[in-house]
Amino acid sequence: MQLIEAIKARRAIRQFKPDTVSDAFIKELLDAARLAPSGTNLQPWRFVVVKSNEAKTKLGEGTPLPFVSQAPVVIACCVDSLALATVGQRLKELREAGALSGTPLEEPNSSSFSKRPSMDEATTKAYLWLNAAIAIDHITLRAVDLGLGTCWVMMFDQDKVKKALDLEDRYSVVALIPVGYPDHNPAPRPRMTLDEIILKEL
Repeated sequence: MQLIEAIKARRAIRQFKPDTVSDAFIKELLDAARLAPSGTNLQPWRFVVVKSNEAKTKLGEGTPLPFVSQAPVVIACCVDSLALATVGQRLKELREAGALSGTPLEEPNSSSFSKRPSMDEATTKAYLWLNAAIAIDHITLRAVDLGLGTCWVMMFDQDKVKKALDLEDRYSVVALIPVGYPDHNPAPRPRMTLDEIILKEL
């Protein structure tokens, strides 16, 4: 499938067939997430794959949406707050890979990062979650490519879901992604026109 076809075909799926999703397909989804870009290659995303009925039932107590726990698989997409401590290592890897060649960041002692404004707690959270969102989108598009459906769910209680998943404090749950074979075929959602979203050309 061409990428543009997957983008056009993707829908939020809230009804799933009971068919099992193979471990191979789950691995494909997670590998698509792994390959996502992130700021300074930080890769702050972490995932919990929820497959057992017992685990899905516990997870379901943290969201008012029954279809989440009814899906064959749920991928809990999280971020690791300690990922920021690895920025130095990630930059070293980027330099060694030649990704920063020809930029001020190429030099190990570059002052470019020291000039970057410090981030408060809210900005740090937004930064980590924004990076995770890119990986989540990779999951949803790869799912379409594999004939699967997903729904990006953020309607849940953070504390209850973390407890259900037995997560340490360092992790936050960004979204729950139920995964399965679609049992309905929703029509395309309304979208604004290009003229409505382009502010200006300079």
